[in-house]
Amino acid sequence: MIYFNYETDFELVNEDVLANWINATIVEEGCKEGEINYIFCDDEYLHKLNVEFLDHDTLTDVISFDYCVGKEIHGDIYISVERVRDNASDFKTVFTDEIHRVIIHGVLHYCGFKDKTDSDAQLMRSKEEYYLSKLN
Repeated sequence: MIYFNYETDFELVNEDVLANWINATIVEEGCKEGEINYIFCDDEYLHKLNVEFLDHDTLTDVISFDYCVGKEIHGDIYISVERVRDNASDFKTVFTDEIHRVIIHGVLHYCGFKDKTDSDAQLMRSKEEYYLSKLN
């Protein structure tokens, strides 16, 4: 089950469509949907998690906590709406597209994709684009 939670003044307008899209992505990647929580928050909220749990004293757009069991996807994905908004401006893209990119990025990590090396990041970006095209 996919849950959307809000710790800031923001709310998705199409939760059902997005939940179906996320599930279809998981299935296409050969995995099974478990319990996934999306928590939309602000920079301060996510920065605190970044320092406390990852020992990173920086701002970020997304942090995911992976509780997957084999191919069954479980996890908590925290997204800073403020950071996504700033990134959309920096990347000269629409906020909605960028929030969707971050949403699917977290799930792709759970499906086994990494982004630490250049080649891994390129594959991740390709997967993001592919699944974004399925949503649009």
